[in-house]
Amino acid sequence: MPTRTSRLPALRRRTIGPILALATLLLTFGLAHSGFLALGNLSLLVQQSLVLGTLALGQALVIFTAGVDLACAAVAVLGTLVIAKLAMTGTPGFVALLMGLLAAAVAGAVTGGLVTGLKLPPFIVTFGMLVIVGAVTRAYAQGRTYTATDGTAGLLGTTKYLFGRVELTYGMGLLVLMYLVAWFVLKRTRWGADVRAIGTDPRDARRAGIPVRRTTLVVYVLAGLCYGIAAWQALGRVPIADPEALPLGNLDTIAAVVVGGVSLFGGRGSVLGVLAGALSVVVLRAGLAASGVDTLYQDIVIGVLMIAAVAVDRYSLGRQR
Repeated sequence: MPTRTSRLPALRRRTIGPILALATLLLTFGLAHSGFLALGNLSLLVQQSLVLGTLALGQALVIFTAGVDLACAAVAVLGTLVIAKLAMTGTPGFVALLMGLLAAAVAGAVTGGLVTGLKLPPFIVTFGMLVIVGAVTRAYAQGRTYTATDGTAGLLGTTKYLFGRVELTYGMGLLVLMYLVAWFVLKRTRWGADVRAIGTDPRDARRAGIPVRRTTLVVYVLAGLCYGIAAWQALGRVPIADPEALPLGNLDTIAAVVVGGVSLFGGRGSVLGVLAGALSVVVLRAGLAASGVDTLYQDIVIGVLMIAAVAVDRYSLGRQR
């Protein structure tokens, strides 16, 4: 078994590698397109990554336990509709926001309960939740979109300027705060060590006295809460809740996580790498769009990138063993 010191270089690679990949993409597209690295465009790219980055954080928590969540984007879309529809029908904005977050957290609790209580494979459970949540969302929307006019729903889109030039939003600040908290909890607390241990080997974790079921259930609830915050981020960007939104959100979140260096086999990775992975996916799509590449072929590139990242991860795990 590798020692703690032998795992440190691999952990550093899982953080530095995604950052280098992001820098390479920025440099490549910056050289290919004038203005791509302008402060205004970089700020726009970060804003475009807010929803994906928040979703990817929740997805990463689940993948750390060797699970996967195929319903993350669907839960976020449901959250946007709950918030916007309640706000439009006269519910105070803060209450509407809390109900949207609660709906997403409940979806996470149901998923976690099925995975831990019935010991069902996360892939099957979350695929079923994808279908169920999608149907519930369409039924709740009643075939229409809803505009979130309340100030609370759009709060994260509030813009400030740094040095009078760089555009920042409250959503950016919230995203950075969430990742810093997640980094601290996963790296510096006993609970974070338990999560990684479960992902590495749940049987060993159970023998070590770790409450595997309870910890895993909490992970799914926290992931659901992240998806609810992603819904809030989405309304801050565009204050319209559409039941057909985020059609590729599930693909992009998994791509962001694996490109960010988190192992799909559980227990290994860095949330800071996930943030770089989310930014990389957004930069890649933006750069390909600027190059005139059709969205159909962009999806192919993202899919190939995801498969390649998993293959590299599998190969590196084989070498470590």
